[in-house]
Amino acid sequence: MALFGTKKENKKLSASPRIHRARQAKLAAGLAHEVIHAPWFSEKALIATEKGVYTFAVPQRATKEEIAGAIKEIYNVEPKKIRIVNLPGKVKALRTRHGVGVRAVRRKAYVYLNAGDTIQFA
Repeated sequence: MALFGTKKENKKLSASPRIHRARQAKLAAGLAHEVIHAPWFSEKALIATEKGVYTFAVPQRATKEEIAGAIKEIYNVEPKKIRIVNLPGKVKALRTRHGVGVRAVRRKAYVYLNAGDTIQFA
């Protein structure tokens, strides 16, 4: 009695790729632009767009489902998955006064799209 068989099963390869979809929340009318503040334009974000990953500034209270619903409503594409990153506020020295100040806490969302889908920014 062998635990691992020597026979290999032939797996059928489908011609069309499998399409993944992130869970989406239904948003009230006009709330999509409150969930997606703006596209995030940085060198790293622009390089990622070539791979189908788009970056957006989002509010602290936004969930992945709300972001997916807003992307669907604004750009008419189905996101594959969404990753959220919380960026801490930086402590900066003040130039004219003694002491330090704190920059604002920010949050960004990485939106992954299926192959062939794109988002056009103006």
